[in-house]
Amino acid sequence: MAFSMSCFISFILVSINRGYDQTFLPVWLKTWSQAFICAFFGAYFFPMVIHQIMRKINFIEKPLFNKEKLLVKEQNNSSESF
Repeated sequence: MAFSMSCFISFILVSINRGYDQTFLPVWLKTWSQAFICAFFGAYFFPMVIHQIMRKINFIEKPLFNKEKLLVKEQNNSSESF
């Protein structure tokens, strides 16, 4: 993913900024190599950092009572009445 995205984006940006001339290919290859290094490390490390942040954020509310304990109490109360 990092390879294809860095290749595509650097090609488009160099062609827009510099145009197509004799120096296009060397300039694009240099720009692409730098973009690939940034994209590879970004694709490798950003998900780890985001995963650590998301671990600390809890989106699910904890229940006010445990349904299993409530069912056990109801069963114990119903068995005592017989």
